[in-house]
Amino acid sequence: MHERNSVLELVTSLRGELDRYSPGGKLPSSRALVERFRVSPVTVSRAIAQLAAEGLVVTRPGSGAFRAQPRTELPAPGDTSWQEVSLSGDGGPEAVPRSVDASGVLITLTAPPPGVIEFNGGYLHPSLQPERALSAALARAGRRPGAWGRPPTDGLPELRSWFAREIGPTVAGSDVLITAGGQSALATALRALAPPGAPVLVESPTYPGMLAVARAAGLRPVPVPMDADGVRPELLADAFRATGARVFVTQPLFQNPTGVVLAPARRPEILAIARAAGAFVVEDDFARRLVHEDAGPLPAPLAADDPDGVVVHVCSLTKIASPSLRVGALAARGPVLERLRAIQVVDSFFVPRPLQEAALELVGSPSWGRHLGSVASGLKNRRTAMAAALRAHLPELALTHLPAGGGSLWLRLPATGAGTGTDESAMVSAALRASVAIAPGSPYFCAEPPGGHVRLSFAAVSGPAEIAEGVRRLRAARDGLLRPGGSAGGPGP
Repeated sequence: MHERNSVLELVTSLRGELDRYSPGGKLPSSRALVERFRVSPVTVSRAIAQLAAEGLVVTRPGSGAFRAQPRTELPAPGDTSWQEVSLSGDGGPEAVPRSVDASGVLITLTAPPPGVIEFNGGYLHPSLQPERALSAALARAGRRPGAWGRPPTDGLPELRSWFAREIGPTVAGSDVLITAGGQSALATALRALAPPGAPVLVESPTYPGMLAVARAAGLRPVPVPMDADGVRPELLADAFRATGARVFVTQPLFQNPTGVVLAPARRPEILAIARAAGAFVVEDDFARRLVHEDAGPLPAPLAADDPDGVVVHVCSLTKIASPSLRVGALAARGPVLERLRAIQVVDSFFVPRPLQEAALELVGSPSWGRHLGSVASGLKNRRTAMAAALRAHLPELALTHLPAGGGSLWLRLPATGAGTGTDESAMVSAALRASVAIAPGSPYFCAEPPGGHVRLSFAAVSGPAEIAEGVRRLRAARDGLLRPGGSAGGPGP
């Protein structure tokens, strides 16, 4: 982290000095920059590479770095109004026109401004990511014979076999397709299993990225309520009968956003209900490797006990390793596998081989087990710290379930005197003014939300100290909303 900060600081300094040089003028030598800024040669090399990537300098091997020629001005924008007409007819004769809306996903993908605590993040904090192990794995992968060649369209056989072993002994490597992360796998699965205009049953609440994928495919998400034991089987059966749906999407382990685990007694019942309806169950097993240190034994994936091919299983290495290690898997049995394969090939051809090779190197290294243990410990400590801070300083935010896996807490906002839920958008805005970013609950519902909710991530922050400060800022934001005028002043970082 220190090296990264040094590079950013040097880039900023050099960028500010470029006006001193005429186009084509030579910058100081690397040795001069090392002595002047008291940084390492590696820092200088990375800073110059960053400026070159921005088009501000040009490097010439053996000669040094030179200020680049000024960029030509971009042409004036043309008239794109025709696209409004073209895109408005995109749905054609479909009963449910496609709706492409990434707003719910961008809440957790967009990095907040400097100084804002990231309680809305969707990935592990850099201190929890295996950066050194990833760098070493990528370096080893690059030296593998054929590492930059064309991979098999289904994925490297060794990686498919590894995912199959992780899912369960009944799954073979030939049942697995390598995908560009879990989101891509969900998109492929939904497009393969349901035609445009069809209903798809989803847990309520559920992951906004899946809802966005479904709507972009022209599908109609239909909510099925949950309780503390997961989706309610009787309501799932009713939903299948009422809608004629042929797909149900579930996160049976540490569900996002609630964190609940599907109860053991319900697991075979859910599969039986889907089988009777002639429907598929898309199992999004995103959080299996985000288990906390104090969790008990984990249930096997639904796909591990599915002889009839009801389950299409989705998993990924992205959440546990790095946002940029976009390597995941789809597992299925029967004719549906060929349809999944066809859509995957048409959409992306294949996952880049260097990423697959790096993933193999990572999961096969001794550091992999140590990393999983470190994440389990780190997430438990962060979860415990956030829950304790909320109980002490924001007890009015109801935490109905303390998860043993995943990276966030799901909180219900208090009702007002009129019986309506607290305005979650006002809470989110007040929190941001107080320099803490949180995720509103409404994007997690595909129908009318039953009251206000917020989702707070503890995985995306550095540790208990930052959590304590974030909750302090949230308390200030909440107090500001309760004062006459309802404006929460920002205490600032």
